[in-house]
Amino acid sequence: MTELKGQFADQTGKSLEKPFDFWEPVIFTKEDIDAEIERLADLPAPDNGRRSSIFAHPRSEEPGLGLAPGIRVALDVLKPGEQTKLFRHNGTEINFCIRGGGYTEVAGKKVEFGQHHVWNHPSFTAYRHVNDTDDLQARLTYSNVPLLEKLRVHMADEDPPVLAEVEADRGEEEGREDPRRKSPYGTFQLNEDGAWLMPYEVLINPDSVESKALHWPWEQVKEHLDKLEALGKDYVGRRLYMMYNPMTGRTNGCTPSFFATITIRPPKIVDRPHRHTSAAINYYFAGSGRSTVEGEVHEWKAGDLMLSAPGWAVHNHASYDDYVYELTVQDQPLHIYMESLIWQEDLKLPAALLGSEVGFGTNRTASTAAE
Repeated sequence: MTELKGQFADQTGKSLEKPFDFWEPVIFTKEDIDAEIERLADLPAPDNGRRSSIFAHPRSEEPGLGLAPGIRVALDVLKPGEQTKLFRHNGTEINFCIRGGGYTEVAGKKVEFGQHHVWNHPSFTAYRHVNDTDDLQARLTYSNVPLLEKLRVHMADEDPPVLAEVEADRGEEEGREDPRRKSPYGTFQLNEDGAWLMPYEVLINPDSVESKALHWPWEQVKEHLDKLEALGKDYVGRRLYMMYNPMTGRTNGCTPSFFATITIRPPKIVDRPHRHTSAAINYYFAGSGRSTVEGEVHEWKAGDLMLSAPGWAVHNHASYDDYVYELTVQDQPLHIYMESLIWQEDLKLPAALLGSEVGFGTNRTASTAAE
């Protein structure tokens, strides 16, 4: 094996400012998605049960195919009576059912879902999907796999141990008390500036936070979402609720990488232009409208999937004559944790580093917030 030799790349005096290279907005129409659902359903049943296609942006390349540089959306289909084999990987997922129903077994939990339901999959937790209905089951699966593949660390297990076996192994390991595994010094403050030192024993055994599989049934979400119409046309915010997973804490996520929101847009509502370093992907499942991205207008309708906001691209959305419902997935939680979420809510005002600086407010009053 030939030993590789590294090189120095001299950057002396070079400007660190570079122009943004936006991935252009892309729309997969309802007609195209429906046709792909039927194509997948017509294929012979695969051994692992996974009938799946990736929504790939034209500029996306391996490793890490995706609709945005760090976000993969897959179309997954099961015929009546089919199920996938048990699977796990170190990516986290958000699932959204766009046709039919069924259930998912994940983390020892049975999630029964129907159309427009949202649920998450924790990392490295075995799961399977089942279609116990008489209709085709079609799901959109959002994952951070492109980022993991670019880092060359995506780990997938097609034959994982069942949850009970994993818990038994962990219990046996945790029951062992070995004094050699504990540092006698612990973690301690080094100086008055707030710098600390941590020993290896704590480094490789951080405090764990339970990551649960959570389920947001559409019928329950819609009941609360529809109340936001009362905010009126003068409201400057967006009428939405985020499917919040408490384990993500201050990063406001559905998973540690993504948030998922469902928005209601009453007829003829126009958002004000804004931008953020997180990328946004919208699936519209009712109504029609337009998105203006970097000055270009893109029209969409129910059943379309769109990369609607490439990172830091100026954009806004507007509804036409009907009520719009849409699922939006962004990689905002990941950016908050990396301290890279720059957000400009009003283009006339300065941007803010959300999660590290004070963010933005809306004109929603205390009375309307209580309704």
